Amino acid sequence: MLSVVVPCYNEAEGVEATIRTLVDVLAELNAPYELLIVSDGSRDKTFDIVASLSKENPDRIKGIEFSRNFGKEAAMLAGLAYAKGNCAVTIDGDLQHPPQTILEMYKMWQQGYDIVEGIKEERQKETWLHRISAVIFYKIFDRALGMDLGNASDFKLIDRRVIDVLLALPERSTFYRGLTFWTGFPSAKVEYHVNPRTTGTTKWSTMKLIKYAINNIVSFSSMPLSIITMLSVIMLFLALWFGLRALRLYFTDQAAGGITTVVVLQLLIGGLILLALSIIGRYIAGIFDEIKGRPRYLVDKTVGSHMDLGPVGPEQKNTVDRNRKKEQF
Repeated sequence: MLSVVVPCYNEAEGVEATIRTLVDVLAELNAPYELLIVSDGSRDKTFDIVASLSKENPDRIKGIEFSRNFGKEAAMLAGLAYAKGNCAVTIDGDLQHPPQTILEMYKMWQQGYDIVEGIKEERQKETWLHRISAVIFYKIFDRALGMDLGNASDFKLIDRRVIDVLLALPERSTFYRGLTFWTGFPSAKVEYHVNPRTTGTTKWSTMKLIKYAINNIVSFSSMPLSIITMLSVIMLFLALWFGLRALRLYFTDQAAGGITTVVVLQLLIGGLILLALSIIGRYIAGIFDEIKGRPRYLVDKTVGSHMDLGPVGPEQKNTVDRNRKKEQF
C-alpha cells in the first residue's frame, strides 16, 4: 500500500485539482493507496474542500486539520504518523511536483530501495537573494555533514522502516530532507521537471526561506559554533600582528597618530563578538525549544476512514500517555 502525504497551507484555489489529479495518476498504480491531505492551519476553505471530497471516497481521500499553523515540517510528519502504507510519498500541494513521477518512484521502491529522492532537473525561476541563500545553505550542509542536498526537495518516497525511524526521533525541530539522508538506508534518485504553479501564490517569502534555512542548520549541525572558534583564532593572529607592528613603530619613533586604527579595531572586534553571541544565542534558543517537550503539532479535525486517533494526533497521544504514567507513578 502507498500513502501519499500532501501538506497544504491556504491552497483552497488548487487543492481540489491536486486531489483529482493524484487520484487519476494513482489509478495507474494497480495497488492500494491513500491520500493524506494535511491542512497546516489554513485560514481559507482548504480543509472544507478536502472534507467534501473525502465523502466521495473516504477510504482513499483523508484529511487532517491542525489547530493552527505549525509549519511544513510538522505537516509532513503528521501525515506520516497517520499513514498506513508500506511506503509513503511526500509531495507539495501545488502540483509543481509532477504526480506522474510517483509511479516511477513506486517501481524503484519495489526494486528494494528504501528511499527514492526526487531531484530537480533545474531550479525554478528565483530572486537573486533566494538563489544565493540556497547556494550558501547547501554548501554548509555539504561541507559540514557531507550531505549533497543540491536540487533536492521534499518530494520523495520512503519505506515504512524509514517512516518508523523518523517518527521515533525525539527532537522537536526537524529537517525532513536532511533526516532521510541521515538514516543511510539504500536510496535512489529520480529526476523531475518543476511544473509552473497554476493557481495561487507561493507561501514562502525569501525571508521565510532564510529563517527556515537557519533553523535547519542549527538543528542539524554545530558548524556555526566551529566558525566562532576559527574567527577567534584569526583575531588572535591579527592582534599579535598589530601588537608587534605597534611596538616596532614605537621603538623607531614612527608611531602613527590619531585614533583611526583603534576605532576600526574596536568596531571589528565588537562586530565579531556580537556575531558570536547571536550564533550562541540561536543554539540556546534551540535547546530551550527542545527541553519544553511540546508536541510538534496539534490536530483539530480529521476526515476519512480509519483515522482512528480522532482529534488527538499520534504525537499528542504519546505525550498524554507519558504524562498519565508519570501521574500514576
